[in-house]
Parts: sequence; structure tokens; C-alpha cells
Amino acid sequence: MQQHVFSVTELNQKIKNLLDGTPDLQNLYVRGELSNYKVYPSGHHYFTLKDKEGSLRCVMFRGQASKLRFRPDNGMKVILRGRVTVFPRDGAYQLYCDAVTPEGAGDLAVAFEQMKAKLYAEGLFDPAHKKPLPCYPEKIAVITSSAGAAVHDMIRILNRRYPLAKVILLPVRVQGAEAPPEIVGAIRYANRWKIGDVIITGRGGGSIEDLWAFNDERVARAIYESELPVISAVGHEPDVTISDFVADARASTPSNAAEIAVPDQADLLRWLQGSAVRMEQMQTARLAALRQRLNTLASARVMQNHLSYIQDKRMELAHLQQRLSDLSSKQVAQKQAQFSTLAAALDAMSPLKVFRRGYAMVQGPSGQILRSYQDTAAGETVSVTLGDGGFIGIVQQTYQKETEQ
Repeated sequence: MQQHVFSVTELNQKIKNLLDGTPDLQNLYVRGELSNYKVYPSGHHYFTLKDKEGSLRCVMFRGQASKLRFRPDNGMKVILRGRVTVFPRDGAYQLYCDAVTPEGAGDLAVAFEQMKAKLYAEGLFDPAHKKPLPCYPEKIAVITSSAGAAVHDMIRILNRRYPLAKVILLPVRVQGAEAPPEIVGAIRYANRWKIGDVIITGRGGGSIEDLWAFNDERVARAIYESELPVISAVGHEPDVTISDFVADARASTPSNAAEIAVPDQADLLRWLQGSAVRMEQMQTARLAALRQRLNTLASARVMQNHLSYIQDKRMELAHLQQRLSDLSSKQVAQKQAQFSTLAAALDAMSPLKVFRRGYAMVQGPSGQILRSYQDTAAGETVSVTLGDGGFIGIVQQTYQKETEQ
């Protein structure tokens, strides 16, 4: 009997048929650690699953990968579900993966932590970006399901606490794949048309799957970009979503959001009543002070006898006039004495008095004063000024004064 010789393609196909025909290999679960994880532009994911003693090549096609709710990373412990077969072209068997589940934690829990870390790193949780809530909002936009009990609780509490505010409901789905785009659209609509002074968005309690729309990245970024302040009101007290971290205020429940959004009219009434009492007390005290001042002015002497006040002022005027006259006379006398002193000093320094004592002033032909015999010469005409007149003469001779020995 002649032995059949397989071609490579035939052998690979035969092995593939054997693997595909084995039920245990068609829907199995494998535990291991991810490594060499790569996402190609085609959208397919290629990676290796390994443990201490072995490794397994794996692939997840784009259709299955699009259903992932978290981002697989190298080193992550996971459980894969899929089928083992051979890719005939390469002749290597691999696991075609349909689902990935983090070991020890649900995929949603891992996705939540990954999204939280990503948005925190981008600054979406920064307290500096949070806007203050209005103290007395006139309009409140509520973005939630119109069919849930949460919206009725919020409307009831808002009307009870602050009936002056107008509540505008923007109904959206809060669960399922359609919920995130509807919530995002409602937030942007409220901002575009400024239909409220504050936005409340959320829903009642439920499982993590039920609340997942408020962990969606699109919803988180819409809240962050909102110009209107946003209150996140999702689930019950223990429930925490990404929207709670991004929003300007977080409420533990939808009912608590209604309490945060508006003041209590009972508190406002008490404050107004207290303010009215304080204003009345202040006005009473002010009137008492004005009454006391009026009594003081009424008992003043000027109010009792008008002429006496005028007489007092007349006496003060006469006294001031006398003081002014005395001061003027004294100042005039001081100025006269000062003038006499200065006139005497000026007279003492007058050159005329020197002339009267026998001295004279001699001037040359050009009017210059002669201070030395060398300033003139014989034959020059000089002018001599005396105390009571003067004369003009001709110099006969000049000489030098003999120096005393």
C-alpha cells in the first residue's frame, strides 16, 4: 500500500479540521498573563497568553475587541474565552479570543479604574475647574429618565424647598448603549440655549451595569465642558461614578441633589423674619438716639432765647474787633520802630556824612574814582566832590606818600 504524502497546506488544513472538530477546543476558558499586547490599525488585537512554563498565541478580531469595556495591558492576569484552531498559512495554532475578563475583578471595575486614572491625569477632576452653584437659581435643568422614581422625588423636593425655581426636565435614557449620547446631547442643549442656571443629571440606584452610562468618557467630558454648573446625582450613597468626580458638585442621591441645588424656603423665611426683627431693633435704637439729640438741641439756650444767642455773638464780635485793633496798632508800632532803626543804620553808612567830616571824592576825566596817585598824572583834569559841593581842577604834581620808618 502506497503511503500518502501530504502537502504543507493539506497537513495544516487537516490539523485545522481536527482542532475545529474537537468540541472541547471550541468554547474553552484559559487563564494566564498578557504579554506583547498590540492593537493594529485594522482594529485587531494580537497578544500572547503565558504562565510560568508556557505561552499561547492569541488574536481578538475587531468585532469582539469593540465590545471590551476596559483596556487590556501587559502583565494583566486574565481569563480568556475562545476557540483553538490553526491558521493554515502559518501552520501555527492560536487562540481566537471572544472575551477577556480580568482575573479577581470584573471588567467593569477595571474599566472604571482605568477611566478614573486617565481623566484624573488630564485634570478633569481638578477642584480649580469646579464652578460654584447659584445661591438662588431661577431655572433648574434636570437631565434624567422621565419614567424613573428619581425624577419625581427631585421635582417634589424642589417644589417643596424652593417653589420659585422653574424645573425643566430633559428626558433621556440612563441605561444601555443609547444612554451616553443622549445624556451628552441634553447637557450640550442645556448649555447652548441656557435653559437653566444649574444642571442636575443622574438616576436612581442599580448595579454597576445599570449605572455605567455615567462612567462613560463622553458623558464625563460633556460635564467638564459645561458652562453651567452640574450636580451629579447617581445611585445611592455608596455608588460612585466618573460623573461624580467631574461634576461641580456630587450628591449622594437624586433627592440630595435637589436639596443641594436650591435653598430651603423655611430657612429663608426664618432668615427674613430674623432680619426684620434686627432691622426693627436698629430703627428703634436710631429713633431713640435722634429723639435724645432733638431733646438736647431743644433744651439749648439758643432755642430758649434767640436774642441772647445774638447778643452773645455780638459780644464775641466786639471782643474780636478789639483784639484785631490792638494787634494792628502793636504791629504798626513794631514796623515803625524797625523802620527807624533801619533808617538810622542807612544814614550812618551814607557817604555824605563822610564828606561832612572833611573827606572828598576825586574822579578822573572819565569819571573813574581815583584811589591812588598813580591813577592820574600832572596836567589831567579831575573832579573833586565835597560835603556841600565840589570843584574841577588841574593836577599840578603827583607824589608818593612817604613810608614811616
